[in-house]
Amino acid sequence: MSDAAQPSAAEVRAAAEAVKTALDRHLDAVERRSGEDDPAVYAAFNELAATAEAYDELLYDTYDEVTPFEIPGDGTLPAYAGPEEPSALSVLIRRDYAVVEPQRLLAQAQRVADLDPDLDTPPGTAGVAVGNVGGSVHAALGVIFGEYEPDEIASRHKEFGLEEGDSTLWVTAAEDPAEPGEWLSAPFDQADPHRVICRFDVSAVFDEEQDLDDDGDDDDGDDVDDGDDVLDVDADDDADAAPERGSGGAPTSSPGR
Repeated sequence: MSDAAQPSAAEVRAAAEAVKTALDRHLDAVERRSGEDDPAVYAAFNELAATAEAYDELLYDTYDEVTPFEIPGDGTLPAYAGPEEPSALSVLIRRDYAVVEPQRLLAQAQRVADLDPDLDTPPGTAGVAVGNVGGSVHAALGVIFGEYEPDEIASRHKEFGLEEGDSTLWVTAAEDPAEPGEWLSAPFDQADPHRVICRFDVSAVFDEEQDLDDDGDDDDGDDVDDGDDVLDVDADDDADAAPERGSGGAPTSSPGR
């Protein structure tokens, strides 16, 4: 940040005072709460989170220091600001995988190449012959993802030596369909959270939270069937369906320094 735009010490002090005031209001709301979902407590929590984050930013910009607090997100999307009657939709999907069994991946890619001798090698794999894609992880990934639809890979990822990571699906509204070829070079750059109609997230973070809950609930002695974890997504569901667990927005945290 330039010196001209750098906040003053007075602004940092004012932000700190705002945090103190928000702390008092939050404690007062908690002491007066009328029930588990008291809206006054919820509002005071959000105010405290916002003032603490603002103070943290100013403190860092001015003194290159941070607070020891991590501000949690509320797990919700911003208010919808798209068209009331959308005439077009965009479905944005990201799925992460780890290559955990390279030999299985290479063998599957080579099998595909052997069945289709006219298969083109993926871009960026110049010098790798189709008959030898099983010797390059880069080429093998290109062959597998070029041969199979993403939803089929999601349902059969173990066969290809892959392990699922986090995934997210956003359905966003638009007033008019995009022009053909308009966004292909940067497909996610225009994703506007304020136009998200619904969002579905799948993450190992949720599984870890569920495991912690299960560990603390052993009083009845019932066995837990790990194969029926309610947080797992059935990868054999209809290819056009979104993951069954939707959070309405992924949890967020304060930016790392």
